[in-house]
Amino acid sequence: MSGTITWSRNGEKTGSISVQSCFGESEQYIKFNYSQTDYNTAEKADFDYKIPFTPTPCYFGGQRWWFRCPWYVNGKYCGRRVGILYLGGKYFACRHCYNLCYSSQNVNRRSSYYALGLMFNAEEREAKLREQIKRGYYNGKPTRKQRILDKVRRKFDSYAPQLMRFAEINT
Repeated sequence: MSGTITWSRNGEKTGSISVQSCFGESEQYIKFNYSQTDYNTAEKADFDYKIPFTPTPCYFGGQRWWFRCPWYVNGKYCGRRVGILYLGGKYFACRHCYNLCYSSQNVNRRSSYYALGLMFNAEEREAKLREQIKRGYYNGKPTRKQRILDKVRRKFDSYAPQLMRFAEINT
């Protein structure tokens, strides 16, 4: 199977990559063919290389295909089994090789912005739970959904001091 992926900016084609995959019995790989221009020197470089696939069996049958990271870091072959490859330089590699992290890893947990996001999530969850509860108490004891709602309310209330500071700072 093969194809070409193109992208454009303001209606003008800015790049493309040719992709070819092979799922034969002896070889499983994806082949990339693309050109890249260095913005500093305006030199154009052509790339044509294969990245191996590896399957893992799924619990209910079938299999899941993974990329094997082809990158070498400090002279050592990575070879990690990953689901996503990134073009952080000239070649596609895993996020570990390019030292990439998830955006949530950069969020300060004590940050007011983080608390604000959690508060809105808690508020939405509280509203959904309120709609679902038909009976909050049975024989004088809270039902399971009522206990969950109470826990969400306590969590919501715990963000209040941080949000008060947030409001003071931003006014």
